[in-house]
Amino acid sequence: VGAESADLPKEVPGEIVVRSDTVMQGYWRRPKETAETVDPELWVRTGDVGFLGEDGFLYIVDRKNDMIISGGYNIYPTEVENAISVMPEVREVAVVGVPDPRWGESVLAVVVAREGATVTEAMVQDACRARLATYKIPKAVQFSAELPKSSVGKILRRELRERFWQGQRRRVS
Repeated sequence: VGAESADLPKEVPGEIVVRSDTVMQGYWRRPKETAETVDPELWVRTGDVGFLGEDGFLYIVDRKNDMIISGGYNIYPTEVENAISVMPEVREVAVVGVPDPRWGESVLAVVVAREGATVTEAMVQDACRARLATYKIPKAVQFSAELPKSSVGKILRRELRERFWQGQRRRVS
């Protein structure tokens, strides 16, 4: 942000920062959060990761806090979820980073199967293998009857992630 920021080449993801007269100047009576979000030049970190496409449009990839860092690679959960969601057996999926002693984090997919469908860990990994780089393939797949959601139906990755990170520090950079 500000002095730290740099314009990235087209198609290269980075955190989206914004500045305008209509963007906030800070959080009310929360100086610590303001300092983490707004720099002295009033650039605001949105927490979103995106890139400028060759067509000049801004594409939002994911949330920075949801990004998985595994062995130095940045993995965007939405990309992995999209690869799994095309499976006809899958009703819903959420992907999170879980602690990994060797890589820092590894990819975990939590899958809700369609009623009457059979889906296995190997099937999910094979679907990912056909669409993604090897380091993005989930190391593990768990199956669930439902995913935690907000009152408006948004999947809460944070709640899934917290189950695995209790008592451990997660580095987000």
